Amino acid sequence: MNPLPERTTPRPGPPSPAVPGTARKTGGSGAARTARRRRDGTLPPWGFVVPALVVYAVVVLYPSLAGVVYAFTDWSGIGGFSFVGVDNFRTLLDDRRALESVANTLLLTLAVVVVQNGIGLLLALGVHANIRSRSLLRVIFFAPAVVSPVMVAFLWKYVYNPDDGAGLNGILGAVGLGGLRQDWLGDPALALWSVAAMVVWQYAGYSMVIFLAGLQGVPAELHEAARIDGAGAWQRFRYVTWPLLAPALTINLMLSTIGGLKLFDQVYAATNGGPGTSSETLSTVLYKEAFVYGKFGYSTAVALVLALFVAAVSLVQLRYLRAREVTA
Repeated sequence: MNPLPERTTPRPGPPSPAVPGTARKTGGSGAARTARRRRDGTLPPWGFVVPALVVYAVVVLYPSLAGVVYAFTDWSGIGGFSFVGVDNFRTLLDDRRALESVANTLLLTLAVVVVQNGIGLLLALGVHANIRSRSLLRVIFFAPAVVSPVMVAFLWKYVYNPDDGAGLNGILGAVGLGGLRQDWLGDPALALWSVAAMVVWQYAGYSMVIFLAGLQGVPAELHEAARIDGAGAWQRFRYVTWPLLAPALTINLMLSTIGGLKLFDQVYAATNGGPGTSSETLSTVLYKEAFVYGKFGYSTAVALVLALFVAAVSLVQLRYLRAREVTA
């Protein structure tokens, strides 16, 4: 029997010389690829951005720039207009109702920022603890934040019902605190704070979620090391948790400040700025000047002042809070 022939492996030869033009055919330059995409019917990357930019320009940029122009006119919302220079801003400085609304806006914002973030932090610390119902509590506390502000205002109008047997007054009477019953939305001294309470109730859960995200980012090893060194619960919060919550605090303070300065829905639905001007804010003033009195030029001047004021406060606040994050 003849033995099987040995299988020989061919030796690799030298690489074949590159043929000129091969790289151009296989890879191609950027211009050639763009041309092929056009022939294939595909858009370049920037082509997907153009529709969104057009919509943004029509919906946001154009109305904003037009509002700046109208702030210097006597436009009534219909027909033509004429330029009046800075007369609208002089009127704003002499408008007692508008100046009172500035004070109300600042007080309302201060109350919302302090109380909302304080309660949100306490709620976050509570649901961050190792308790069995923490997931359910997170959902319950966050639920009001997804409800329409107008619906919340109408709900709290019932809670603030001035009748002795309804809403909050009924609860106070049932627990023997009938002497504390008030006309919560009808008393000029209480209306603004009653609105602040409903805003805090709605958005404290939102602040809780942001603080909770910050708490979950604190390494457990730091708490364990502090506990071994003999630090108590307050010391661990003060020197470990609180400095690491600086980014979450920045976000919460910025959001609550901006929301408080431009607050409109709850105020308009609950009190319409009343009684009198006790709960009037800059947002309700510019709305009434435009859609009740037909002074669109003056209302856009108020809106421009409000926008610049919000931007200035936000920039100052952001700069301070960012510096605090670095030092913390």
